[in-house]
Amino acid sequence: MCESCSSGGLDRREFLAAAGVVGAAGYLAAARGDEAAETLTLPLPKKEKQPAKLWVAFLYPPAEVVNAGQNEDTWAKHHWFTWPGNQFDPEAQERKFTGKITEIAGKLGMDVRFMSPAIYQEAKVNEFIERAKAAELDAVLIVNFWNSFSKWSHRMATESAPTAIVYHSVGSNHQLPPDYLRHAEGIYYIHSIENWDEIERGLRAVRAKKMLAQSRMLRISGRTPTVKRSLEARLGVDVIEVPAAEFNDLFDSIETDDAMVREAMELKKRATRVVDVEDRYFIDAIRAHRVVARIMERYGADAITIECLQLKHRKPCISFATHNGDLVPCGCENDYNATLTLMLGRWLFDRAGFQHNPEFDTSDNRYFGAHCTCAWKLHGPQGPSQEYLVRPFFHQLPKTPALDVQWTPGEPVILAKYHSGQDKLACWTGKVIESPTSPPTGGCATRFLMDVDRVDDVCTIYPGPHPILYCGDCGDARRMKAFAKMYRLTLDGNV
Repeated sequence: MCESCSSGGLDRREFLAAAGVVGAAGYLAAARGDEAAETLTLPLPKKEKQPAKLWVAFLYPPAEVVNAGQNEDTWAKHHWFTWPGNQFDPEAQERKFTGKITEIAGKLGMDVRFMSPAIYQEAKVNEFIERAKAAELDAVLIVNFWNSFSKWSHRMATESAPTAIVYHSVGSNHQLPPDYLRHAEGIYYIHSIENWDEIERGLRAVRAKKMLAQSRMLRISGRTPTVKRSLEARLGVDVIEVPAAEFNDLFDSIETDDAMVREAMELKKRATRVVDVEDRYFIDAIRAHRVVARIMERYGADAITIECLQLKHRKPCISFATHNGDLVPCGCENDYNATLTLMLGRWLFDRAGFQHNPEFDTSDNRYFGAHCTCAWKLHGPQGPSQEYLVRPFFHQLPKTPALDVQWTPGEPVILAKYHSGQDKLACWTGKVIESPTSPPTGGCATRFLMDVDRVDDVCTIYPGPHPILYCGDCGDARRMKAFAKMYRLTLDGNV
């Protein structure tokens, strides 16, 4: 575990003592959405992450079955090879697809099983559906190499699992692809030529949903008098709300030590410039960073959001920037939808997102965003680091540090927002123009200006407060499209 994600060097006894209000055998009464009391025993373990489980089936008849006139389609009496024809060599294609899907699934950590042999009889279709239902899969991937088996692929996709990917190779269909596949709810239909990227988009969507349904978000707010627990219905995220006093008490209980000072000065040293921030506030930023890690450990949280604007010297701006860069989603201002979007992007993109407030240059039709928690690791923990300055938080004394991260001009980016309770996902693509200086612009510590692709009036794309900006191109954005299609969300945007 990295230092920034650990409990800051405390052993178990010291950690529990620092927890203050809960102790080694702590209990808290939590109310769910229906206000029914529930007792939490702290520290609460993280939810154990099981891999997404998926079966892959191929549809095509062996050549000898077609030649014998025994294939189950209307062409059988003619011994006819409908599209893709008798030159296609489906067995070789199956081997190639099996290798590629195995490679992608291995990279994503998914549990994938291939059904063999290929299916070409209705009885085997029925058997597959019943076995898949009994296995309680997360999804199925149906690869159809035979024109007249399209309806079977639809049945297998819609009856076997909660969602499905249907890969229908070009040349294995005759004329228009079937509308019942193209427009089916809950199916990601791919009609293409050996398109491994599209298969990966579908598999990433399955993984994201599985991981989110095994994740917990911690919300900290001064408006929450008691611990509450609820469930985000569409994504399945477990949500625990905690009073801000718990965060504040834990911060105040932590004493400055040499390791904390070293970490603070290392953060300062990495900056290209520091503007009007005293060392003591760098140290307070690292104290807040330790508190964020520990309170997340206490509640077994995978993500956190804090009503942070009035925390004064306790503000977690630096901690959130660091954690987001390490793919631990942290949302500002107790924003539920923004944090859920960060959690979704963590699994679809494996990159940090930048929660921000939108603004608009209506003269040049450009989108502007600014906020205080941008990660300097925007391309994953192992990716390159962005240059950053350190300057004070823009809105309130004391002058606590926030990062002024410099976005790369010309970088393709994705603007996204998940809307809980509305079954809606917004996703726009564009390119960074620059990171404007302040002045002449205002806003907050990190600022960016971007062109949005194919939009006549940039104000019409407004997705509400605190959307998330990711580095990524149009192909990456189509992962959002796959997720929306497979999990029945309305997709708003230009993807």
